Amino acid sequence: MALQQLTDEQVRTWTLEQKDRWWFQNVWKGDMPQLTLRSAVTGMMLGGLLSLTNLYVGAKTGWTLGVGITSVILAFAMFKALAQTGLAKEFTILENNAMQSIATAAGYMTSPMISSLAAYMIVNDVRLPISTTMMWVVAVAVLGVLFAFPLKRRFINDEQHPFPEGRAAGIVMDALHHGEAAAGLLKAKLLVVTGIGSALWKLFQSEGILAKLKLGFLTIPEFLDGWIYKIGTLRILGTDVRELTARPDTDIVMMAAGGLMGIRTGVSLLVGAVINYLIIAPWIISVGDIHPRMVEGVARFGFRQITMWALWGGVAMMTTASLFAFFAKPQILISAFTGLFRKRAAANGDVLKDIELPMKVFVIGIPLAGAAVVILAHQFFDVAVWLGIVAIPLVFVFTLIAVNSTALTSITPLGAMGKLTQLTYGLLAKGNISTNLATASITAEASSNAANLLMDIKPGYMLGAKPRQQALGHLLGIIAGALVGVPVFYLVFMHHGPAQMVSDQYPFPAATVWKAVAELLTKGLANLPESARWAALIGGVLGLVLEIIRMATKGRFWLSGVGVGLATVIPFNNCLAMFLGAFFFWLAEKWFKHKESAGHRIVVQNQEPICAGVIAGGAIMGIAVILLENFLIKGGGH
Repeated sequence: MALQQLTDEQVRTWTLEQKDRWWFQNVWKGDMPQLTLRSAVTGMMLGGLLSLTNLYVGAKTGWTLGVGITSVILAFAMFKALAQTGLAKEFTILENNAMQSIATAAGYMTSPMISSLAAYMIVNDVRLPISTTMMWVVAVAVLGVLFAFPLKRRFINDEQHPFPEGRAAGIVMDALHHGEAAAGLLKAKLLVVTGIGSALWKLFQSEGILAKLKLGFLTIPEFLDGWIYKIGTLRILGTDVRELTARPDTDIVMMAAGGLMGIRTGVSLLVGAVINYLIIAPWIISVGDIHPRMVEGVARFGFRQITMWALWGGVAMMTTASLFAFFAKPQILISAFTGLFRKRAAANGDVLKDIELPMKVFVIGIPLAGAAVVILAHQFFDVAVWLGIVAIPLVFVFTLIAVNSTALTSITPLGAMGKLTQLTYGLLAKGNISTNLATASITAEASSNAANLLMDIKPGYMLGAKPRQQALGHLLGIIAGALVGVPVFYLVFMHHGPAQMVSDQYPFPAATVWKAVAELLTKGLANLPESARWAALIGGVLGLVLEIIRMATKGRFWLSGVGVGLATVIPFNNCLAMFLGAFFFWLAEKWFKHKESAGHRIVVQNQEPICAGVIAGGAIMGIAVILLENFLIKGGGH
């Protein structure tokens, strides 16, 4: 069934009241079941489970991936199968939409744990209590929800912004529930099959577990270059390339992540990795500015030693590129604030007054939630109350900007938002690194949560859902994500304390960047080696140049300053894996050109379910493997 939408001319010329009346008469599905007990339970279960994929991928890449479409396909397939056996009725399309709202909200809950909060614990070498982390991430997320919904009628109802990822989820749901059953089931089968295959692949990479099962001979090697070192050692300027992380690995989760990122990001990552790890790092090691760690009296290098120097050039490149891209589009900044106080229809003429969330929820809720966040920041992070209060209006400003960017591009500028806040508090609280990180966490995480939440409201608007029920669903998702994500984060990554959290295998790039910016703003450039200061200057200029070229060529230039800079805080092997994944799907699209061919139908048209299945299966099994190795195998050996 074709989704109904207004024409561009209607969007431009109709009043908000006309648009709301049209939606009420043509799209709204009335009392069709939506936030039912089964959709709530399914959303919380799938959301909690899929939040672990973001925890795993975020620890490796610093990015979080949307889990909405994955949850939509899984729920559709599950209830389709139950209906065929007579155990349950099929999911309605709006139950699926309510479920994806819950699941997606849960997925976003891992963001602070891979960025600002992780950076705080690393910088202060403190293991915050689980209860502290849980209360903090929930409070900041709820604040973001409360800031988001007052903007819903402007960005979605009135201006009809696309919110591309949200629109894609709406189209997928419409295709699954109203399209050909065979096409929907193919997506579900591909997601499940690739998920199971990826989980098994990850399990068979664990030498410890397989040895315990007497199946050690079936172990899949982590790296593919072992045979080379039986012949000799590869070195660049005297440094073993293994210590430069320049090794091909078998991490198919990172390959699938690359498939979702696309070829341009993949190429940027690979170019940045080659320059950083194969050219600059060996040179800086040879001149003595990258210091080794001593292992049994032998000097050893590795990701942590290299990135402590290299991240300065990379962070400068990412900062200048992201801020230039942000401020180079003044229309986004201007439109974010125009129409904010646009006159609305009178209550007696508002057909949606009993459907939309009432304004009193925000008038009462925002001051209460804001006060709670300020109090928690003071209690947990020793942030001065006045500095915490300043962060609340900043959340409002940054939410407007972040929502506008997400509405047009699906890109939420979390990095830019965080850096802007860190710069602000670098002036307001000079030398206080804890305040810098905690306040930036409030503004960046709340505004990001608000923007991503509105992207998830978009499919509900397209399908005729009740915003009130989606709002309640998001709160359920926040709870589910916190209850699952926080304890697993502590079990998996905080098992040996903050000092051991960052490793070659799990580099926590986002946390590393947050930490580096905070240290730079509070300690100053004078504490860096001269070569690192030059790297920061060159990286900052290069980030600007790359972004200017990209904009001048209207996106045709493949290299991105953010992508190239990101390679300095991600090991070479992960960058290579993500490039290979992006390259595979780019090649498939070129190879299977005919839309009717089996290759195009299976691989090209279902790229997202395939990648999502590989990521979900491999990431969840990856978490399980870490837990088994840490608590069963190693614990059983004592």
